[in-house]
Amino acid sequence: MTEVTGREGTWVFDYDAVRLDPAKGAHPLRLAVGELVVPLAAIGGLRFENDRKGGHLRLRLRAGADPLAHVTRGALPEIADPFRLTIDPKAAASAEYFADGVRDALLVAQVPDGPAEQWLLPGPDVPLSTTGEDGVASFDGERVRFEWGWAAESSKRSGGNREVSVSDLVGVEWTPKLVRLRPVGPQGALAASHDPNCFRLWGFKKDITASALLAAAVVARLPHPSAPQVAEPPQVSTSDSPLDQDTVLRRLRELGELRRDGILTEDEFSTAKQALLRKL
Repeated sequence: MTEVTGREGTWVFDYDAVRLDPAKGAHPLRLAVGELVVPLAAIGGLRFENDRKGGHLRLRLRAGADPLAHVTRGALPEIADPFRLTIDPKAAASAEYFADGVRDALLVAQVPDGPAEQWLLPGPDVPLSTTGEDGVASFDGERVRFEWGWAAESSKRSGGNREVSVSDLVGVEWTPKLVRLRPVGPQGALAASHDPNCFRLWGFKKDITASALLAAAVVARLPHPSAPQVAEPPQVSTSDSPLDQDTVLRRLRELGELRRDGILTEDEFSTAKQALLRKL
């Protein structure tokens, strides 16, 4: 067994796994994740980046091995990344020795460098919630709910709170500024401020932590990225089907709201309006 201690915690390698223990003063995300046991089969590599100030150990996971690493995709601030450890100059030799030991074990175990076929680390426990610029987002293990607050755009608030089942999702996008759901089916290209599937964040430590965990928990309950994709049944086009008067009037009101909120330009509004009227 070997170990190395850095500013954010201690890493221990017992030849089967690397255990990451955060220090008491570590970033809130590291503390929320807690002790993390990374099995050897989940590791794609480990390197020590030496510099005059000491350096860093970086643990690279195989693609698809960990829900948190998968959904954050390198967008976490370095201080929050649980797979990065800052090393002081006096511990540089120990860190290099530690990295060599892990790399040697990967070679002996013949761990493949390609994507994992299943999650090898568990997702965060639920329920989870976070506050942000748009209000409150929560996940109970089955449904994601966005409760729009006063700062959310009127186009979101007018549609009511958003609730989506995990079974209706194909993915989740996360950055320090937003959580965006990817429902089944074709998606529009709305800006984050108007997209009802997008929850905007303040970007503070607290909501970065809670939102990243929430997104990872959702991803952990979706089909794994390596799972065979099920082809969707062909969609029957109804573009030429006539619409009743009430439906056309309702859609015209919706178009008017989109134009009022600046989502549609005047030309886009006119084109969409004429297309609706032709369906009467």
